[in-house]
Amino acid sequence: MKSFLIIVLVLTFISCGEEDTTPKPRAFLALNYPEAKYETANLNCPYNFEINTLAEIKASRNNIPCWIDLEYKDLNGTIFITYQQINNNLDSLLADAQKLPLQHTIKADAIEGDVYTNEIQEVYGMFYEVSGDAASQAQFYLTDSLNHFVTASAYFRTRPNYDSIIPAADYLKKDMKHMIETFRWEE
Repeated sequence: MKSFLIIVLVLTFISCGEEDTTPKPRAFLALNYPEAKYETANLNCPYNFEINTLAEIKASRNNIPCWIDLEYKDLNGTIFITYQQINNNLDSLLADAQKLPLQHTIKADAIEGDVYTNEIQEVYGMFYEVSGDAASQAQFYLTDSLNHFVTASAYFRTRPNYDSIIPAADYLKKDMKHMIETFRWEE
């Protein structure tokens, strides 16, 4: 019994060295995606923009003209795009588009909105970035204020865990910003 106590005491002193322990820093997945290459989409709609060649254009499940889905299979995500003509309902369309990001406030850590204005192309709107475990990490709406209204939202086919999807979410946000910057109305 005495030798057992001596062994335990020796092991205790050996394991209690003077090394300082520090917690590991918080880290994110180091996922690398291919550099984006953009080309003009052929949509046959009253609008057009450049899309990443990584995305596949699909008709929306709703079968509504000019509602499209941009599927990113490698990222397990989709950007859903809707289109509506304005018929004396711009206020209602704006209110609905501005409510959409607010539906994520329960899970979101922050929601930031940036105004977008391109007077030459008559494109006006808002881009929303959502951080946290929200279902959608990015959304925007664009309008010419007279005839056309477009919305877009990015979603992933996985449970929203911000730490895990942040690289893919950042990739889609960059693509959405490029879509906005290259957006044109087709008359």
